[in-house]
Amino acid sequence: MYMKALGIDIGSLTTKAVILDGDSILAANIVTSSDEAELSARAALAELLNKAGLSSSNDLYIVSTGAGGKSVSLSQQQKSVTTCLARGVHYLAPSVRMAIDMGAESSTVIKVNERGRLNDWANHDKCAAGTGIFLQQMAKLMQVSLEEMAELSLQDKSKADISSTCAVFAESEVISHVHREPPTPKADIVAGIYFSVVSRIVSLCKRVGIEKDVAAVGGVALNRGLVTILEKELGCGVLVPPNAQFVAALGAAIIAKENIEKSLGR
Repeated sequence: MYMKALGIDIGSLTTKAVILDGDSILAANIVTSSDEAELSARAALAELLNKAGLSSSNDLYIVSTGAGGKSVSLSQQQKSVTTCLARGVHYLAPSVRMAIDMGAESSTVIKVNERGRLNDWANHDKCAAGTGIFLQQMAKLMQVSLEEMAELSLQDKSKADISSTCAVFAESEVISHVHREPPTPKADIVAGIYFSVVSRIVSLCKRVGIEKDVAAVGGVALNRGLVTILEKELGCGVLVPPNAQFVAALGAAIIAKENIEKSLGR
């Protein structure tokens, strides 16, 4: 039996895994991350093997990435998340030259060349503001779901002023909008929250140089309302590829596949 390539992306909230059979995605899955990266990786692997109909991990070449990628003993290689994002997004959308990864605790912008290799990158992880966890906090504060937030943002009349670059102070601003008389409409508050997130992302894009085609990946990329505001601020369309949450794991699997081919002399 020939080896199959597996990529695991261990994030702070979720762990994603993708297995390739040749050039095709055989299976992909996502599990909630535990406190230990090793446990997260093993849980994702067990579920993925079951989904792919495989009985053992003995014939897998595993590359890990993400916040917990270096803490996984079952992988043969660890790669940076930026390198994996470049490979993954190129596989899904070869025309993309800039990709925005909007994750749970950080946002990262990468530049990708025509071969799917990383050219440049920038990220911010100094504060929760501008990330998936920040949006979860804001949704809880406003007593709406993330899905309801996305719909509300498309109904705004004018965006509320959420100017703080700190998550704690941004929360205070949202509370003041909710409790003022008359209260700021929820749609306007959400639009303001999204705009504050997008403004940080756009500054990262400008740091590396905006270049089309542009893609958004990661869990927050599934938020259509936020992506709509991102498109307005960038002045261009933003592609959200299928399997947007799995892009880094897919890139890791592609690198695993390349390593298998090298070992076979291809």
